Amino acid sequence: MMTIEESIASFQPITLEEMSGVKLMNRTDTKFVTTIPQLLRLLAMAGQDYYVQDIDGERNMLYDTTYFDTQGFDMYKEHQHGHVNRQKIRFRTYVSSHLQFMEVKTKNNHGRTKKKRIEVDDMDLHDEQKRVFLAKYLKFGVDTLVPHMHNYFRRVTLVNKGKTERLTIDSSLQFHNVLTHTDRDMGQLVIIELKRDGQVFSPVLDMLRQLHIHPHGFSKYCMGAALTNELLPVNRFKEKLRDVERILEK
Repeated sequence: MMTIEESIASFQPITLEEMSGVKLMNRTDTKFVTTIPQLLRLLAMAGQDYYVQDIDGERNMLYDTTYFDTQGFDMYKEHQHGHVNRQKIRFRTYVSSHLQFMEVKTKNNHGRTKKKRIEVDDMDLHDEQKRVFLAKYLKFGVDTLVPHMHNYFRRVTLVNKGKTERLTIDSSLQFHNVLTHTDRDMGQLVIIELKRDGQVFSPVLDMLRQLHIHPHGFSKYCMGAALTNELLPVNRFKEKLRDVERILEK
């Protein structure tokens, strides 16, 4: 079986500078969950319609992310109970470029996600710049926050030739729970997220349908927490967790 790197080697590259011109003003996000063998079939179909992000010859980038939550898991519980206007806070490191950002993601009652971020050097929440930023964008008190979930994954980013959408493809996903010290390697699991400008035509949607890869929500923080902390409530996530197990058994 080919590797992901081999499968995207023939794609035309797009640089970070060129990527900055792909402004999705009315963005909608749709996630899909599949496996590496299915992904390789998708990549074989997509080569003529998509560019691949290339940074100094690297196309499958390593990401290192730490999620914070309140001591009472309020952000996890808001998602678990299906609340609107829910939030997440994370520190994400782009390993190849050594850049780190603190990010706050807010999902509103229209299903839209807004992300605010600043570049940082560490995860020290006593830092004044971080505290000012969090006071502005996060509805939870900064002194209630502790690290909960750590994950690693590799990401390929594709851009369609019309530059109206981005496709992120995450694989090699690993979770480490900071509190329970539990690890979970997700093996062959792949998470695809389609980010496009409104309802414009998307070449990949027909390819996904042909491969029977269907929309499927997957929050890395919530799924990782549910899989590595047996004390957390999982009622709303039970079906998604079963779906993931079924996908991995194929």
